[in-house]
Amino acid sequence: MRVAFIVPAYNEAATIGDVLERIEALDFDRQVIVVDDGSVDGTGDIVERWAESRDGVLLLRQANRGKGAAIRAAIPHLDADIAVIQDADMEYDPVDVPALVEPIERGAADVVFGSRLRGGRPQRAYMFWHLVGNRFLSLLTNVLFNTTISDMETGYKAFRVEVLRSLDLQEDDFAIEPEITAKICRRGLRIYELPIAYYGRTYDEGKKITWRDGFKAIWVLLRVRALG
Repeated sequence: MRVAFIVPAYNEAATIGDVLERIEALDFDRQVIVVDDGSVDGTGDIVERWAESRDGVLLLRQANRGKGAAIRAAIPHLDADIAVIQDADMEYDPVDVPALVEPIERGAADVVFGSRLRGGRPQRAYMFWHLVGNRFLSLLTNVLFNTTISDMETGYKAFRVEVLRSLDLQEDDFAIEPEITAKICRRGLRIYELPIAYYGRTYDEGKKITWRDGFKAIWVLLRVRALG
């Protein structure tokens, strides 16, 4: 099966090259779609130079609108069987992707979440309140949709491409994560989880999500549960 990597990128010049190299090292028939979300640090130029000497790499540029808008911009360009959302900041290592897509390849899953909270893989020990917030959002998801997801906010999600295309996604920012989770749960799709490594960044190192995104996630979960 062909695997497409959707890579939203905003000011990730320090890491985007490493991400692309690690994707290239995987033994996949692959497509890479990088969406430069209005970067001002040369991220898009790095990708453009990379793509010049390689097949299957597409660079899309847009004004800064957020992670959700970047993911939505990539979906019409998908030419693969499986799609993986791959952050450009190296918090998630592409070495975990073969295990992530295997349940889809074997026909058991529609969507696979890479969980930072299942244990068994390296995890950076930091940001206690982010952990508390993530566990609360996952608990709320499980109560609202009668499921057992441990890490609903994970940035590592793999989909059958037709499933991702069928989702009516509307959020522009980090609220795309709870929106995706809520909409696939509401439809009763087959969701699996696998433990992944997580090399988290601090705010000084470039982390962008904040507590405000947590409150918006609650609203999105409740809205999708009530209205679809």
